Amino acid sequence: MGSGKAIIISGPRQVGKTTLIQNLLQSKSYLFLDGDNAAVRNQLNNPTTEMLRSIISQYEIVFIDEAQRIENIGLVMKQITDQFKQVQLIASGSSAFDLNSKINEPLTGRKWEYQLYPISYEELENSIGLIATNARLEHILLYGMYPDVLNHPGDEREVLTNLAESYLFRDLLAISGVRKAKELENLLRALAFQVGSEVSLNELAKLIGIDKNTVSSYIKILEMGYVIFPLTGFSRNLRKEIRQNQKYYFYDNGIRNSLIQNFNTMAFRNDQGALWENFLMAERMKFNAYHRTYAKGYFWRTVDQQEIDYIEEKDGHIAAYEFKWNSDKIVKTPKAFSNAYGTELDLVHQNNFRSFVMNKSV
Repeated sequence: MGSGKAIIISGPRQVGKTTLIQNLLQSKSYLFLDGDNAAVRNQLNNPTTEMLRSIISQYEIVFIDEAQRIENIGLVMKQITDQFKQVQLIASGSSAFDLNSKINEPLTGRKWEYQLYPISYEELENSIGLIATNARLEHILLYGMYPDVLNHPGDEREVLTNLAESYLFRDLLAISGVRKAKELENLLRALAFQVGSEVSLNELAKLIGIDKNTVSSYIKILEMGYVIFPLTGFSRNLRKEIRQNQKYYFYDNGIRNSLIQNFNTMAFRNDQGALWENFLMAERMKFNAYHRTYAKGYFWRTVDQQEIDYIEEKDGHIAAYEFKWNSDKIVKTPKAFSNAYGTELDLVHQNNFRSFVMNKSV
């Protein structure tokens, strides 16, 4: 287990954190404490050591679900890890901006942290096989990889709509304290239409009708709430390289498409490239996180419009990738990049993408 440290598992809502932990513990005796339960929150709000002893001392494993809902949870978890050495503490939470702010300082040096995301392409292929998974590729691009989506064929749009409305426009607003839901909704839609493009906070602010600082704070909430994640510009050698702008991607294609209410098939879309890029970026993020590759990702662009979709740096090695849905596209490595870094471009398309998202060839 955690070698005397708490185990923290965070990630978006409805990706299976509770189910995963309960399956891992199914043959063990453990105490389950649900942070969504008001009685549990009251019990664990500033408990004394003796109160904690009466609650947990007879258990070797204590699992606190939705831990961010509990006031002062970081201090409570510190009490448990410090004073009940025989207890293995496990906690899960969906809201990183809340959970992390409550646990980071009290649990410094006392925790192992992990993230769980929507089902990865690699996990799905390992479960149902290469042929079946590859046959579902377009479905994945349109509806994403949330477990409920995969488990309810035919009801994907309804599942995604409910998920977006319950999590994005209710839980996220309540937890973050944002009062103007329409502003956040408009920002999300704007970001959904700009997947794969550099984002200007000033332009977003003008589009939505709010100030730049508010846009920045909303984006931070969306990042820490596991809705979107950023990609920054890569710059090492060239004066013309753009380094301050960012791109944003959604953790799940289905959520992105639900926000713009577009589930047309790939043949009838004008955003094929954006969908493909978002899928690949999300899958690469999952792969790097689950396999702990410690790779860092970037995009690359110069002021004279030379650009590369994705740069990855690991242990001093730089790899460059261009994403194209169609395999017959021809791309060339920008001379400025190859001259500066000595790296050639790899094209990732629908016939060879497995080597990018799970390190397996076709």
